[in-house]
Amino acid sequence: MSQSPSPPPRAIATPCVQVCVVDGPSGLCLGCFRTLPEIAGWSKLTEDRRAEIMAELASRRGRIDPAKLGG
Repeated sequence: MSQSPSPPPRAIATPCVQVCVVDGPSGLCLGCFRTLPEIAGWSKLTEDRRAEIMAELASRRGRIDPAKLGG
């Protein structure tokens, strides 16, 4: 008896925009506003935890000096 093939893995949603520079004072990436531990562990987090973090990202932008964000 042959096994049916496993479904392909689902893509993991990520806020990454390929601007990987960490702001020292805030500890946040200037591109996606995640911390280094969040970035490093992203693929191991649950979907719920990733969604929680993604919901916080817009408000984190305010923790970074606007001059560093080009504005």
